[in-house]
Amino acid sequence: MVRINSIEVSPPLINTSCAWASELSQLEELYHSPHTGAVTTRTSTLQGYNETEAHTVVFSKSSLSSLNSYGYSPHPNAYYLDSVKTILSEVPRPTKPFIISLAASTKTEIQALVGAIQDLRADLHDRDPSSSSRIAIEFNTSCPNISNDSPPTGYVFEELRDILGALAEAYKKDETLTIGLKMPPYVYRQQFIAALDVLESFTVETEGKRKSPWAFLTATNTLGNSLMFSEDVTRLDGTTREEQFGVPTATGGLAGEAIHALSLGNVHTYTKLLRSGEYEGMRETVIIGVGGVTSYAAATRMRKAGADVVGCATLLGREGVQAFKILSTQP
Repeated sequence: MVRINSIEVSPPLINTSCAWASELSQLEELYHSPHTGAVTTRTSTLQGYNETEAHTVVFSKSSLSSLNSYGYSPHPNAYYLDSVKTILSEVPRPTKPFIISLAASTKTEIQALVGAIQDLRADLHDRDPSSSSRIAIEFNTSCPNISNDSPPTGYVFEELRDILGALAEAYKKDETLTIGLKMPPYVYRQQFIAALDVLESFTVETEGKRKSPWAFLTATNTLGNSLMFSEDVTRLDGTTREEQFGVPTATGGLAGEAIHALSLGNVHTYTKLLRSGEYEGMRETVIIGVGGVTSYAAATRMRKAGADVVGCATLLGREGVQAFKILSTQP
């Protein structure tokens, strides 16, 4: 079991925000799996994202890797709040938490999203500091396939100050609110430093102890600007395309085994920096390790790199919820 501020994740294995956590039926299946310790919704916005035939996913023929051109969920965030309420109301004394993944481009939008979540938590009596919560927030800083609508700025963290400030204010008003950030894959040390310097600036001192609003970091999201050719990929529906490229947009977000080493490096670097004491306020921030977790061995490597909780998406897309039994079972 891993405690992340007010939520408990047991077992410490989750799905990450992805297209296979879009619909109520998918969320129900994930929630009822004995091998998931929490369920993350697909990243949503206030109004929903305009999804077209250009948004899809393919799998590499040469490795258990995927390339997607998806944006955010076509469902507005209200759909996921209704779904969470429905699922939790059907379970006697539910304890498994939901992590509601969000995206916004303005302070006003993020305030509206958080306000609706807090209203739901109040309705579900989920804000009692004496008991564990069942709802957390993950702000997605880094979907690489967004160009105009709520573009990600995870590679330029200074641009996120207004939104991060709104999230930090929400935490100050209610410290039972568990907030995390989904991070892009970084490739050199200064990128980590620049992000953590901004995040540490929101740390506050309470009763002589420095506390951060950021309960967890999810590392990493997909690697953008990646390309696969049609002859090198397969599709879940078995169809073929005459186009040159695997996805209609040519480039997309790379996930699975192809980014595993990079994701391990990100988790390792965050762990070293946060546990060193250099960022005192974030010393207790939990690391959720994601990227290429496609086997029991890969999940073990994530934990060795420093992940407190392990997440997956590509294996979920390939195997369905059975993926989490695979990740939990030593061959």
